[in-house]
Amino acid sequence: MISLSKIEKEIKQIEQDVTNCRRCGLWKTRNNPVAGEGAVTAKVMFIGEAPGYNEDMQGIPFVGKAGKIFDELLYSIGLERKEIYIANILKCRPPKNRDPLGDEIKTCTSYLDKQIMAIKPKVIVTLGNFASSYVLEKFGFQAEKIGKIHGKIFRIKNLLFDARILPLYHPAAAVYNPNMKDVLTQDFKSIIKAL
Repeated sequence: MISLSKIEKEIKQIEQDVTNCRRCGLWKTRNNPVAGEGAVTAKVMFIGEAPGYNEDMQGIPFVGKAGKIFDELLYSIGLERKEIYIANILKCRPPKNRDPLGDEIKTCTSYLDKQIMAIKPKVIVTLGNFASSYVLEKFGFQAEKIGKIHGKIFRIKNLLFDARILPLYHPAAAVYNPNMKDVLTQDFKSIIKAL
């Protein structure tokens, strides 16, 4: 069994590496990198797409309107931020919140891969198409549009890892379409089932 201090050191090193990263051009336009945040002993890890404006300004994942919805959804299933870990596939904000580019994803996800393997969560909740596609394909699953697979549980079981992947809509969907909040609320209940 890996000691807590070893995991904490690994996560701190990843955060330091992200802060110093110059692998793609996004470091030139960012205010703050957003490595990730939360409990290194988390049973649930949330993975989003990339930092937005508020995240870039504060260096913290899931703040602003989508973050408020995220916190409400967590609360609805009895979880708090201090119990989970939150990361993104990109650690720097793309200009004007544009979609991540393929090269950026390829370049940046080594940090996410290390976070997943250090924390070894029981449930990986992917938020939105980009995060879901990356994580599902990484673990050998066929990725489909989030509208088709949200709320469906995928099982990872190999020599290194035994976990569930749960693709969900991104909380930002409810910012633009308030009707999505009901779908997200229902889907978040699947997190408890997956545990």
